[in-house]
Amino acid sequence: MVTPRERMVISTALLIRERGAHSTAIANVLEHSGAPRGSAYHYFPGGRTQLLCEAVDYAADFTSNRIASAASSLEAIDHIVDGFRTQLVESDYRAGCPVVAVAVEADNPEVIERAAAAFTRWTGLIADRLTHDGVATDRADELAMLFMSSIEGAIVVARSTRDVKPLEIVHRHLRATVAAEFKESRP
Repeated sequence: MVTPRERMVISTALLIRERGAHSTAIANVLEHSGAPRGSAYHYFPGGRTQLLCEAVDYAADFTSNRIASAASSLEAIDHIVDGFRTQLVESDYRAGCPVVAVAVEADNPEVIERAAAAFTRWTGLIADRLTHDGVATDRADELAMLFMSSIEGAIVVARSTRDVKPLEIVHRHLRATVAAEFKESRP
């Protein structure tokens, strides 16, 4: 069962992905989560900064679990893209990645560090998956960065154009790049 504290963290992540970090106030989180007014400072004595950091950590865990659950690099690409495609369409292109929103809007170094840690974690998981699938470590690191930055960029463009086509193009090319890498790495 989800606790009121967890509901507040999840609500913060959901609101950030749609409104951005600046437009997500504690009052919005309380309303969205249904938590009582005094609970914000009870659960988050560090205030809005702590809440934003924990929302970024929640989003980082969510996406990390999607990557880790994939049986292959290609499946990881599919999991991530399919999740964001569904999120974009179901939210009428309002919902992007909360970590990107925090990374580009936050002016607090602690929050930005959490966003950087999330990207580093995701890229590392993808690189590990690629390495496990037979890609050389240096190449896997490069492909993981290409993977992450391409998908995140495509999400931003898809939101602004209200069209999933940028994400679909990136998906197709990432799959082709990774598949070609497997062919090249085999004798």
